[in-house]
Amino acid sequence: MAKYNDFGDCTPQTAKIVDIRSLTDNTKLFELQFTDSQLNERFTYKPGQFVLLSVFGVGEVPISIASSPHKKGLFQLGIRMVGNVTTKIHQLKKGDLVGIRGPYGNGFPVEENKGKDLLFVAGGIGYLPLRSAFREAVAKKADFGKIFILYGDRCPTDVLFAEEKDEYKQQKEIIFHQTVDRDDDRCWDGNIGVVTTLFPFIKDEIDPANTVAMICGPPIMYKFVVMELEKLKIKPENIYLSLERKMQCGVGKCCHCGIGDKFVCLDGPVFSLEEIQGLLEAL
Repeated sequence: MAKYNDFGDCTPQTAKIVDIRSLTDNTKLFELQFTDSQLNERFTYKPGQFVLLSVFGVGEVPISIASSPHKKGLFQLGIRMVGNVTTKIHQLKKGDLVGIRGPYGNGFPVEENKGKDLLFVAGGIGYLPLRSAFREAVAKKADFGKIFILYGDRCPTDVLFAEEKDEYKQQKEIIFHQTVDRDDDRCWDGNIGVVTTLFPFIKDEIDPANTVAMICGPPIMYKFVVMELEKLKIKPENIYLSLERKMQCGVGKCCHCGIGDKFVCLDGPVFSLEEIQGLLEAL
């Protein structure tokens, strides 16, 4: 049997697709379960970790886990159709089998920051890996202070998990704000602008000494979000980013995801801003 969290193990384990849900025209949420019941019992992961999903005879891709670790027995992967392997994955049906390696990498420090206020900033498809973190925090919200969620996407038709907005807004401990870059069809009744335009809505509620920020989105977003966090005087050691780099083997052997002296698949994909400030390639 595979030893999960042992990065030396590269053997895929067979998992069955138990549910598929369309999130947008090109993004689906797959719910999976290992065919070996013992693996389901001991498969654990941290928010922000990823797996290598393989379609037999086609190839494999790294995919961040989108579900909360407190959800046992099943796990969810959100997959956008962007290449040959992900196109084939989108053609799979409920009951089909795939290979899973992992989980790999370093995740978001949710459990480590009990008692703190948590600020999550998600852009586009970055909502999916970050969802694992804030769903975990929401499930255990009594362990934390305020939970801020800022989410931006390109347009209304790209918005993921629209129904979750109502769930968050019904809970006073959760402050949720959402925006889209553009609304060509004039069907959006919320904020219009990039995700950084949401910061004015929360700036007076942030306690920089007690806030930990976690970010995931397109690379271009990071520089500007970090600038906003610096304005709020949140320290670099309390800012965590999931870096997007091409990962292949997942165990630091192929060197495809190297930045400076670090491998995203092993040392990341989640890094503190303090860790990567000296790495020019990082942001």
